[in-house]
Amino acid sequence: MFRFLQPLFRSFETRIDPYPAGEPKTPPRGLLAFLYHYSRPVLPWLGLMSLFTALVSAVELVFFGFMGNLVDWLADADRATVFTDRGAGLVGMALLALIGFPLLVLMQSLVTHQTIFGNYPMLGRWLAHRHMLRQSLAFFQDEFSGRVSQKVMQTALAIRETVTKLTGLLVYVVVYFTGAMFLVGRADPWLMLPLGLWLVGYIAIMWVFVPRLRRVSMSQADARAMMTGRIVDSYTNIQTIKLFADTHREQAYAREAMDDFMSTVHRQMRLVTLLTFTLTLLNALLLTSVAVLTISSWYLEMISLGAIAVAIALVMRIRFMSDWILWEVAGLFENIGTVQDGINTIAREPAVADRPEAKALSVPEGEIRFEEVHFHYGQSLNARQARVIEDLSLTIRAGEKVGLIGRSGAGKSTLANLLLRFYDLEQGSILIDGQDIADVTQESLRQHIGMVTQDTSLLHRSIRDNIRYGSPEASDEAVWEAARRAHADTFLDTLSDPQGRKGLDAHVGERGVKLSGGQRQRIAIARVLLKNAPILVLDEATSALDSEVEAAIQEQLDELMQGKTVVAIAHRLSTIAMLDRLVVMDQGRIVETGTHDELLRQGGLYASLWHRQSGGFLAEDIEDDRAALDVSN
Repeated sequence: MFRFLQPLFRSFETRIDPYPAGEPKTPPRGLLAFLYHYSRPVLPWLGLMSLFTALVSAVELVFFGFMGNLVDWLADADRATVFTDRGAGLVGMALLALIGFPLLVLMQSLVTHQTIFGNYPMLGRWLAHRHMLRQSLAFFQDEFSGRVSQKVMQTALAIRETVTKLTGLLVYVVVYFTGAMFLVGRADPWLMLPLGLWLVGYIAIMWVFVPRLRRVSMSQADARAMMTGRIVDSYTNIQTIKLFADTHREQAYAREAMDDFMSTVHRQMRLVTLLTFTLTLLNALLLTSVAVLTISSWYLEMISLGAIAVAIALVMRIRFMSDWILWEVAGLFENIGTVQDGINTIAREPAVADRPEAKALSVPEGEIRFEEVHFHYGQSLNARQARVIEDLSLTIRAGEKVGLIGRSGAGKSTLANLLLRFYDLEQGSILIDGQDIADVTQESLRQHIGMVTQDTSLLHRSIRDNIRYGSPEASDEAVWEAARRAHADTFLDTLSDPQGRKGLDAHVGERGVKLSGGQRQRIAIARVLLKNAPILVLDEATSALDSEVEAAIQEQLDELMQGKTVVAIAHRLSTIAMLDRLVVMDQGRIVETGTHDELLRQGGLYASLWHRQSGGFLAEDIEDDRAALDVSN
């Protein structure tokens, strides 16, 4: 239906690119500057929309003025000559009503709905989403992912609503009310008085109610985002919830956020009721006063019947418009509240950002140097429990395989995260082939490092997409070969999802929940095998695997490590004992270093851990070991 209009629609729909290229910038925190930041590509079209809105308002006023004149013509006209005398005017107005006005409304609608309404919020979502992806790992660790996504979605929509209401509504009201004052004032200046008093009362109502609605809206936007975040958190961790069989606590956790949201809804609806009653009373006063004045003026033969018709029609129109305008203004300030609330989340500088002069990292060899590194997650340096990494220096030669050993909290994984620059150092530097990682782009840094973590999280996409994530251009043959080398081929043929996709095409569920821990680990290893980066970080890479599969994959890891610089973290000492060098960490410091045999001969902490290990895992009571060693020494 209406296929002949499709090219016209498409022409206007493609006037704005909702996915602009270029590096996204941190938006400013000021309201107007924030709105401008996300509106620049749309501004010419907003101006055109305002122009068409002004023309539509003007033509409607022309219709009202013509109807008043028509009443006066007909009251005095001779039926025999009315078409001769007034025919041209009637035909002209008919053409304006049947052709000119619909075409004007069509152009306004094409610009508004085809060009602006769809592209504008998507432009905001695209820019905001790309900016949020630049935020540091710590940012997302401190926030609900559902809350952040809700802020991005509702803020982008609120930006559009705020700007379009400011431009379109303001133009419409100014043109319409000014024209109305002119039309009634031309008939009798006294008729301008009730309209002026009504305008004063209308502004007073907005002055009282709209700021309150804005404040409630800000609270409501934040409460909605928190409610969404808690619900998404429940769904994301549904296995844990069911495992502990505590749905009542989870319901209470969600209901607490829902109650907070409902309290803002009740506050909003109370204001709505008071606003509706006050506006109805003001409109009734306007209609009554204009009716009394026009009838009195007609009785005194001061105005014509046409002037009465115009005045009453305009008042009725304004009366109906006043509800719409007030709710539009209220909606405007609600959206301003939503935007201001979104600014608090979106308009943040990334904690870890590339420097303006940052260059791409080059790794011809793969030497890693940690030089006097200090890092405490921003905690007090005087607190003993704040020791994470303190004055640590370590050089890992190109192609060397180094194992990091220490109890939980010793700083092993933190050191790996610092190497990947998930956090910026508080003091010191990390260099790869002589290049400070703070001076290179984060993207190029992480492209040269392959990492397998203990807690493997997969994307809710196909297995093919997950394996190929580190090497987007890899062929299906290369993906399958990586899966085979990681021993993932043993279960791939048995996988399917509710949509009937199988094997490499099967989707793994959110965070990979449809796979077992060992299966997720093998997919992660296949991904790193395919990436084939010159630096390899293994953080408990085989911890989720059974002994038989681990032994098989260990052969592939040994092959993968050939010619690479390797940093391996493990509690199971037997898995890293054969590495070139072992580094024992405790409370953010290096306490021992050497080969497996050298450390055993030293009889220190590593030797104690090796002899006390049960089932191949690191003993948790390392404090007792250290105390025993101190006594024996």
